[in-house]
Parts: sequence; structure tokens; C-alpha cells
Amino acid sequence: MSEDFYDILGVSQDASEDEIEEAYREAVRNYHPDVSDDPDAEEKFKKAKKAKEVLTDEEKRRQYDQMGHERFSEAEKRGGVGGGRRQGGDPFGGGGGVNDVQDIFDQFFGGGGSQSRSRPQSGQDLKTTFEIDLETAYHGAEKEVTINRPETCDDCDGRGHPPGTDSRACPRCDGQGQVTQVQQTAFGRMQQRSTCRRCGGEGTLYDETCSTCRGDGVVRNEATLQAEIPPGIRNGQTLRMDGEGAPGDRGARNGDLLVEISVADHPDFERNGDDLKTRQPISFPQAVFGDTIEVETFDGTVEFDLEAGTQSGETFRLKGKGMPRLRRRGQGDLYVQVQVVTPDTLNEEQREALEAYAEAGGEDVEVDRGFFDRLKNSF
Repeated sequence: MSEDFYDILGVSQDASEDEIEEAYREAVRNYHPDVSDDPDAEEKFKKAKKAKEVLTDEEKRRQYDQMGHERFSEAEKRGGVGGGRRQGGDPFGGGGGVNDVQDIFDQFFGGGGSQSRSRPQSGQDLKTTFEIDLETAYHGAEKEVTINRPETCDDCDGRGHPPGTDSRACPRCDGQGQVTQVQQTAFGRMQQRSTCRRCGGEGTLYDETCSTCRGDGVVRNEATLQAEIPPGIRNGQTLRMDGEGAPGDRGARNGDLLVEISVADHPDFERNGDDLKTRQPISFPQAVFGDTIEVETFDGTVEFDLEAGTQSGETFRLKGKGMPRLRRRGQGDLYVQVQVVTPDTLNEEQREALEAYAEAGGEDVEVDRGFFDRLKNSF
């Protein structure tokens, strides 16, 4: 995978933010470690996430386009990119001026001359479990997932107060959303900045709160979502639904919804990775003489030739008739274990034929059930 952020996401340099977001979601579907069997999935996922972070940030994207990937990465390591802190000048942060020193103190101690408010926090990821049957895991499907989650309050649009409410600057932080504490250390006076608790970092107090959400800006609602179940998904794997988690703070992006898949046991098939196993009953004559038998699969009935002299418990492999390989081509195998069924009742003709068979082989047939018991035990 190329290191260039545009190549990583497979978009052009003039791609819109929506196109970049969609490309990132596709990368998540392909490379998220919880659902991908690609040995390099984790590394590819990290690269896609980094590419999306840069290309959806207007200032970082501008600097990235100007500098190119290598110079941008070096500048980022030195803290010289992002957020538009500097207005003009060397994008690498060169020059060694007073502003550069102040930026370093801002990064480590949160102090300095910046008067910006605390950055809105993204919403939290939510988790839920969803059960499917093995056939759904085989074919894949679109399923409805219902969850109870926090959502942006419609009555106040997430502001926490009705539109038009009178407001005033927070007296504790003087409307800055942050408070600064000065500490004396061995290195001199250091400033530490933190979010104002009284106004929650907004810098403004309102005379009235929303009666629906009680000023929180969020309410809990039941939501029904459409989840894409990919063919071949395994028990315990997790699907990530972008932006379907808790709402972000003050317009920040929503969290994601993590859907852990639980695959129920199947009465006829056992799963082992991408392989399936089933049991197929056959009659005694079929085991002795061989036959063409039919086996049920998730794609319909298939036939295979049973060899003469097949023993009960013997296993045969049907190549490519197992589970689809998740996000890869091909399928696992289906293993068919045959079991010879001993008849519970016989008509007179069948009894005579079996008695003749037993006598020809030296079997004692004086006890009616003994022959059949020994026959079953031999298998």
C-alpha cells in the first residue's frame, strides 16, 4: 500500500470530504482487524485512519498538499503542522522565534497566549451484540439492529438551551472556555490550562436550559439501523458502523457503533474456521455396494459418489462447499461423515436375506437381536 494519503484511500487529490469519508468507511470494512483476515490488516487500517484524519482537516490537508507526504510527515513529528496555529511562515516551524517557544509550552503545559476554547470532543463509541444464524453468516445479509442510544436533542439542536435564550460570558473563565493556573516549578513559572468546569468549555452561560434534555443536549432514543452482514463472518467478530454511536460535543463527530456478531449453532452443520462438517446417514447396502448420494448444503443439494465398502464414521471432503472466506475469494471445504443406519424392523424377505448373509459368513443367528447388535458394534 502506497504511503501517499490519497493513494491509501484510493481518492483523487480534488476529492470532496464526503468522498474521503466514504473511502475511509470502505477501508474500515476491508481492513478493520476485527473483521479482516488480511495479515497486514492492522497496519493498513492505521494508515487509512491517519490519511482520513489529515485529509478531512482543512488546514492539515492544505499543508499536506503543499509539502508532500515525506516533508509533511517530518514536520508533523516536530509538531509543526495542524490546526492552523501559525498564520503563514515556515510550515516546519523554523525560525526559533518567541512564538515557536510558546507553542512548545502550549503543547506540554497547555499555557501561553492562546485564547482558544477547549476542542469539542468526539462522541463515544457504543457496543451491542447481535445474533445471527449460520445460514446468514454463509450468505451475508442486511439486518435491522435496534439499540437504545443517546442522540442529539431535536428541541434544542444539541445546544442544551432553547433558541434565543439570553446568554452571558462565563465569569469564571471570562468567556474563554478555559482557565489557566500558574505553578512554580524547578524550571520556573509554568502555566497549565484546563477546561472551565462551570461552562463546560463553551465560555457562555445561558439563562434557560432545554426542558427536554435538561441542558445536556442529548436524549436517549431507540434507533433501528441497517447493518451489512458480510458473507463468512465468524462468531465474535465485530462490525463498525461509522457515526452511529453517541453524539459528539458541540458539533464534533459522532462515535461509532460496534456490533459484535454472535453466530448461533446449527442443527446440521458444525463450523471450524471456514470449513463445515455434517453427518450423512446411509443404508447398509449403500455402504456395501457404493452409491451416488445427495448431500444438503447452504447452496442446495450436491451429489457425490460413495465408494463400495465404505465404513460407518468415514469422512469425505467436498472441496469448496464450506463457508465463504471473509472478504476474500473462495470457500472452505465441507466434510461429510457417513453413518450406516441399522434398520429397526425388517420384513420377512429382508430377514431371510440377512440370515443367509450371516450364515454365509459364519454368523450365529439363533438369537434374533444378537446379529444386529454385533453388526452395529462392528461399526
